[in-house]
Amino acid sequence: MPRPSDFEYRQRGDGSVVITHRGRAAGTLRGARAEKFLTEVESGDAQLVMARWTGAYRFGNERTAREHPRNRSGRR
Repeated sequence: MPRPSDFEYRQRGDGSVVITHRGRAAGTLRGARAEKFLTEVESGDAQLVMARWTGAYRFGNERTAREHPRNRSGRR
């Protein structure tokens, strides 16, 4: 599984946090969630934390699921 990359975050003046991925908005956090995110991103791997908080976290099983017989219908 490749490491997450190209995530950035910006804290706004009102305390909210905007997370972007490759320049596009991926999520906005406000209030207690923004505070929790900032604490977590400062203490861990920032790219991994941002990927997890935005839901852009790959679990590594996508290829396996694609090849399952149930998901192969209509493809030859």
